Amino acid sequence: MTQQVAVVIPCFRVRDHILQVIAGIGPEVALIYVVDDACPDGSGELVRAQCRDARVFVLQHVSNKGVGGAVMTGYAAAIADGATVLVKVDGDGQMDPALIVRFVRPILSGQADYTKGNRFYDLRQIRNMPAIRLVGNAVLSFMAKLSTGYWHLFDPTNGFTAIHARVARHLQAQEISERYFFETDVLFRLNILRAVVVDIPMDAHYGDEKSNLRVSQVLGEFLFKHVRNFGKRIFYGYFLRDMTVASLELLLGSALLTFGVVFGGLRWAQAMASGMATPLGTIMLAALPALVGLQMLLAFVAFDVANVPRRPIHDDLPD
Repeated sequence: MTQQVAVVIPCFRVRDHILQVIAGIGPEVALIYVVDDACPDGSGELVRAQCRDARVFVLQHVSNKGVGGAVMTGYAAAIADGATVLVKVDGDGQMDPALIVRFVRPILSGQADYTKGNRFYDLRQIRNMPAIRLVGNAVLSFMAKLSTGYWHLFDPTNGFTAIHARVARHLQAQEISERYFFETDVLFRLNILRAVVVDIPMDAHYGDEKSNLRVSQVLGEFLFKHVRNFGKRIFYGYFLRDMTVASLELLLGSALLTFGVVFGGLRWAQAMASGMATPLGTIMLAALPALVGLQMLLAFVAFDVANVPRRPIHDDLPD
């Protein structure tokens, strides 16, 4: 590979795995940035003391900024050093560094702006995944499809990613979620840029590493941010940047469905209270707008699914 590939490794409580992860990174990578995110077990100090790889640079956070904050610190350093493609690999040993070439290739060949891992391609591997992760990932993937607009993607929280440096430079780092919502928030912002994103099949590896994520602590936050990003994406894409027939379908469909449901619900409640049958005309006045509105919303969803970005943008962006 003629372009420079850089790897960013955010580190928080990965002391037992970080050296092995670095050792597995092949010669296709020119630069490696180990970002110690105020790690309590001193992962960065360990790398400084024991790693002899000349490609490795240790970046230190004084206070913990979360995985997103650590990755953006690594991105900034790699961009400043002239890297072309930035690969993010976790330091806990769950990701195989041998796959880096596979993640980088679509970007260097001009087929994608961003690539991410997908652990659900091989059905034989899924049986090795804990059931709670399967269910949680399915729910998160559907929510992410709505909020990011990338309907063809799955496994949105997968942290094995690669991005073209020109695209990363336009991500507005100060606005991206710094903690566990980071990967999904990046996808939302990539859609606003109209960047092409490609899934890369990979196997799931689960060893003795411990996750810092607690579903009960982030469920409310994730739901709020998904709803917020969905609203922003629809406003930016269908009303601010452009208006199409789909924009009208969304407005009219929402209005008709709301009217039909509310009007029908009120008339049903009145009929139940009075004990009198609802006239057929009243039923049709509620049912017809609801059905037409639902059909228009389904047409909007079909347009949105087909509206996934397909032309890579990194060649059109300034250095």
